[in-house]
Amino acid sequence: MTRDSNMARSAQVLRFVLKHRKAGLFNGPAYDATAGAVDTVAEEDPEVGPQAFVRDLEALGPTFIKVGQSLSTRHDMVPPGYLAALERMQDDVQPVPAEAIRAIIEAELGVRPGRLFREFDDVPLGSASLAQVHRAVLRDGREVAVKVQRPGVEDEIRADLDTLAGIARRADAGTRIGRRLRFSEWVHEFRKSLLAELDYRLEADNLERFRDRLSAYPELVVPAPLRDFVTRRVLVMELVRGTKVTALGGLRRTEHDYEPLATALVRGYLDQVFVHGEIHADPHPGNLLVTADGCLAIFDLGMVAHVPPRQREHLLTLLLAAVDGRGEEVAAETIAMSIELEDFDEVRYMREVCHLVARYAAHGSSQALTEGALMMELARLAVACGLRSPPEMNLLGKTLFNLEGVGRALEPDLDVRRVVEGHLQALMRQRVRQAFSPTRLAGDALELQALLQEAPRRISTILSLVSENRLQVRVAGLQESRLTENLQKIANRVAAGVIVAALILASAMLMRGDVAGPRLFGYPAVAMAMFLVASALGLGIVASVLLRDRRPRAREERSPRA
Repeated sequence: MTRDSNMARSAQVLRFVLKHRKAGLFNGPAYDATAGAVDTVAEEDPEVGPQAFVRDLEALGPTFIKVGQSLSTRHDMVPPGYLAALERMQDDVQPVPAEAIRAIIEAELGVRPGRLFREFDDVPLGSASLAQVHRAVLRDGREVAVKVQRPGVEDEIRADLDTLAGIARRADAGTRIGRRLRFSEWVHEFRKSLLAELDYRLEADNLERFRDRLSAYPELVVPAPLRDFVTRRVLVMELVRGTKVTALGGLRRTEHDYEPLATALVRGYLDQVFVHGEIHADPHPGNLLVTADGCLAIFDLGMVAHVPPRQREHLLTLLLAAVDGRGEEVAAETIAMSIELEDFDEVRYMREVCHLVARYAAHGSSQALTEGALMMELARLAVACGLRSPPEMNLLGKTLFNLEGVGRALEPDLDVRRVVEGHLQALMRQRVRQAFSPTRLAGDALELQALLQEAPRRISTILSLVSENRLQVRVAGLQESRLTENLQKIANRVAAGVIVAALILASAMLMRGDVAGPRLFGYPAVAMAMFLVASALGLGIVASVLLRDRRPRAREERSPRA
């Protein structure tokens, strides 16, 4: 892209942001303790409402379609009315001509498609913003799905991401909501996720990994990638045929029992999160098919987020406490994994979370407030109380919400809470057994032995230092801290102020006295010079205060409970 086109694109994106900011979209969702999160847009405005927001995102191209999909997981950033519209966002675009697709396949694999495939359908099975999928038949007769990246889409996305990063930095520096939510961090994570999604070698890794880990559930099927036909922009995998979960008719449900499929799906995804530390960010019904042999096929694994071990522990404890109705423990775990802002109201947050969890527990197995919805409400409430929750919490909420929808599409009477609670308890029992396994106990015993062996020597060293008055405690980083910088700035200004005051007093005394020498405007020239210097220094101090002193960034703290 040329410089002029980059500037035009930046202006287009900025107009979009300013347009919807006026509607209150980027001010953060409000929260009502009695009704949960509330929308900041009271009535649908055809120009700036949720539907207009989605239309504008789609018009801006593939990057912003993905922005919309990512924002649909951020219930702490986007009001509910917009979230509902983002859930319905369409990612179906005009197909790329088959000739262009064949050219990409040849460039990536080094062989013409006619030599690779016995058949290759020019009409795609699906066409999205980043890629389109074609059916093909290999020379050995196997049916495959060929996923090909749209030409030029990566360069366009990289340019758009640079534009978004610049806007996010300005928003973080110049707006209160930016300092609270840190849009730059969100854009940074979004960049990593989206660029990873553009590398189909990583998606092939995800397919193989999920296929292996879900093998414990025979009801679940993940298509295998064909490694010899996988590059950065081309992915060939087994073709899975089936019926979309949302298209299952009532007659078919009477003939088949789909509850085992729904139960296996929920359990398999809970294993992925809490055992393997991965979240498939997009398990919506469009990515799940019921096959002819009664299995549930999972595909489109381009977006997979990783959950660190400690975060996994917090999320597991939080979810178990929630299904058990322990509101205070839910609040404590959320605080432990989040960042406390300067205006964090812990008392209010604890009270509101307890009310929310009690309301969730009171609904029992009804669909009024599900596990996924509870996680989303916790994220919104955290923002309202000055707490920045981790993105993994939002992703888990969105994943659970989608799983609940898929589960009830398969089996309307499915008790998702019972399935979740039972499997989480099984996972906790498994962790307890692992904690007391011979291998773990042996490792802990070795650590304890090393500690006991070192303890006498360390205690003797400390006592010797105390007796000789040589014990020192050092605070690292103080010289490089902002405190030292600010103290130095204050000292400089005080010294400059004293000099200015001394010059003014000296010039005033000289003007009143009978001083020999040249005069200026009837006053001694020396006195006038001193007064002018003092005035210049004083104006410089005032200008420095007005132009360089800014409101300090909101203080953020990691909870000591983390």
